[in-house]
Parts: sequence; C-alpha cells; structure tokens
Amino acid sequence: MYDVSTRKRALALVAQGRSLNSASRETGISRAAIRSWQSRLEPLPRMAAPLPGPPADEVSYAYLLGLYLGDGCISAHPRGTGHYLRIACADAWPGLIDACENAIRAVNPMHNAYRTQAQGYVSVVGYYPHWPHLFPQHGPGKKHERPIGLKPWQQVIVDAHPWEFIRGLIHSDGCRITNWTTRLVRGERRRYEYPRYFFTNRSGDIIRLFTETLDRVGVEWKQANANNISVARKASVALMDAHVGPKH
Repeated sequence: MYDVSTRKRALALVAQGRSLNSASRETGISRAAIRSWQSRLEPLPRMAAPLPGPPADEVSYAYLLGLYLGDGCISAHPRGTGHYLRIACADAWPGLIDACENAIRAVNPMHNAYRTQAQGYVSVVGYYPHWPHLFPQHGPGKKHERPIGLKPWQQVIVDAHPWEFIRGLIHSDGCRITNWTTRLVRGERRRYEYPRYFFTNRSGDIIRLFTETLDRVGVEWKQANANNISVARKASVALMDAHVGPKH
C-alpha cells in the first residue's frame, strides 16, 4: 500500500510527460500500480469551447442575417452537441439558393452547408455549435411573437453593409414586381407599367429594422399595411435595382 503523497508524486511525473518506466524507476513503484491509479482518476472537466467573436466575413453575415430574419431558424442537435441553421429557399429561385449556401459556408467557421429538398422549397443547412451566439435573435416561439433587435456588434455590421442586409431581407420576404395602371391621355386610355418592391413580415420589429436601414441608404418607402412595406418611387426603385435586383 502507498500513501496519498507517494501516489500523487508518481502521477505527477507521468503528467509531466515521463514514461511509466521512468516514473517506476524513480519512485520504486511498479508500472502496473501507476497504470491502475491512472485508470481510477476521474477525468478532468472539459473546458468549454470559447464563444466566437463577430464573423470575419461581414458582407456575407449581413446578407445571411437578412435571410435568417425572414426565412431562417436554428434548432439544437438531438444529442445536444451543436445547432443547425436552416434557411428555407423557394425552388423557383436557384440563384438565391446558391447565394444562401455560399453565405452560410462563408460565415460558418466549420465551412459546411448542405441542402435538403422539401415540397416546393429547399432548406439550406449549416451545422455549427454556436449559431445562437452568431444569431442571438434565436429563441423559443415564432419571431413575430417575441422582441427582435440587433446586438450592438450586429448593428455595426449592418451599418457598414446596409445593402447586403436589405438584399437578404428582400430575398427572404420580399419581391420585385411590375405594377400597371391606366391614364387618360388626349381622350385615350393608356396602360402604364412600373416596377416596385415589396417587403412583407409579421414582425413589427423586423419591419422596423428594414425601414430604418432603407432610411440610411436614402430609399423612400411607404407602409401599405401593418405587415407590408412598398418602395415605388422611381429613384428609390433605381437604387434598389442597382443594389438588390429581382430574385432569380
């Protein structure tokens, strides 16, 4: 039998990188005894992985944040080992699906993304343990039933890349359409067509984030109803066309 101090000395030698043979020779304790003490040690507590800082690719993040607020969700892995970010993209817009996958790969420190097909849409999915830290808007329930706001570090990114954020929101819950009307010109009724953008979301907070960002880039907008924002002024549509454009 060996006392506690003798055991600790032998195990300390091994912990320093010494072999069992070396520790045995120095202490006079058999290799088998030292090995058995090692096996009975309780494992050291695992150190928690450090939380990530703001994403390095701010352009991709601003776009992905817009997509997430519109059509994204985060869910935990069944074994509790991480999280999945899912963005739903309609089959009608293959270019959007590609852009979404590229953004997830760029923002995800693990650089993984894949697609799962459902009826009428594709979910673009990325696995990463700390998605809730990168998207702190995640929480229980639906987005329009809970407060949604940006963290200061997110607002800094949106302020630096407002058009990418707007583009993500439009690509998720917006559209560019062609409206038409008729006018009486010299007694003859003529049809006129004009483009406009719409953004629709049930969350008043997300609507506010969208319109505040439009204000920063000089886009004039009108609130068609509680859930719908319209951009129809010619100069503002031209700005949107230059930086956002229709989905494809």
